[in-house]
Amino acid sequence: MAESGLTKNTLATALKQLMTEKPFEKISVSDICDRCGMNRKSFYYHFHDKYDLVNWIFTTDFLETMDFSAEKGGWQLLLESCERLYEEGAFYRDALQIKGQNSFHDYVLETVSPIVFHLVRDLYQDDEIADFFVSFFGDAFLTAIMRWLSEETRMTPEEFVRDLRAACRGISRKILMDEGEFASPGETV
Repeated sequence: MAESGLTKNTLATALKQLMTEKPFEKISVSDICDRCGMNRKSFYYHFHDKYDLVNWIFTTDFLETMDFSAEKGGWQLLLESCERLYEEGAFYRDALQIKGQNSFHDYVLETVSPIVFHLVRDLYQDDEIADFFVSFFGDAFLTAIMRWLSEETRMTPEEFVRDLRAACRGISRKILMDEGEFASPGETV
């Protein structure tokens, strides 16, 4: 591994450790550097601020390790994503709580939205509706994932995706029944 990558990974490990000890907003760049025996100059050579480091962790540990090919079904991609998030659950739970101008939540939506748009663009003839879909369901799924990661007795990724899929299937059936496109005699949701 190149020295730059080693330095970034060392800083990332230090931040992850610190996030298990105290809230992100109370962690300073000096804390991160002290934890791994580096100076602030080294930190700022690689990252603008601690938010940039969190985003780098997500990019390298999550985005670059996932296969977002269109051949996979959306539910399979969601399951694989949840499995990755589950492995580093404490970090992502805390990172998703970061609020403000540089929120991790916004960064995740910004980076994942083009991938989701690519996967669903064939469903809609109007890009404006596709954009609305991506925005709406991106927020909904990320909120559900945040809640799932925050639960003390967390269900497995398989259980979470199973329940999420069942909820989506149920609401889809209800919508279709309300529009008269799916109802069969005596059927209820």
